[in-house]
Amino acid sequence: VQLQASGGGLVQPGGSLRLSCAASGSIHSINTMAWYRQAPGKQRELVATIFSGGSTRYEDSVKGRFTISRDNTKNTVYLQMNSLKPEDTAVYYCNVDVNVIYGGRRAYWGQGTQVTVSS
Repeated sequence: VQLQASGGGLVQPGGSLRLSCAASGSIHSINTMAWYRQAPGKQRELVATIFSGGSTRYEDSVKGRFTISRDNTKNTVYLQMNSLKPEDTAVYYCNVDVNVIYGGRRAYWGQGTQVTVSS
């Protein structure tokens, strides 16, 4: 199973970005999909989660600004980020919990995409 993340970049404060993460390979079904971020000198933190039934959960600092969504037909998770702040600057990673075709279940990480919020 491979995850391909995209959509990062440089944006001014108050701007928006949309991250995407597509899973491919020996996938039977996908359970939870999530986005994490890691800023320089800090631990990786959970930003947003979307469960298989569609319910979502957000870290407090992004509530009302970020929206996580998924397209199960494309095995893709998205993170729409609005009203971005300099403190949102980090490398963003997707994490996908997969039921694989040959049996078993494990979580996979995407390669990370840099988001920089600066004027």
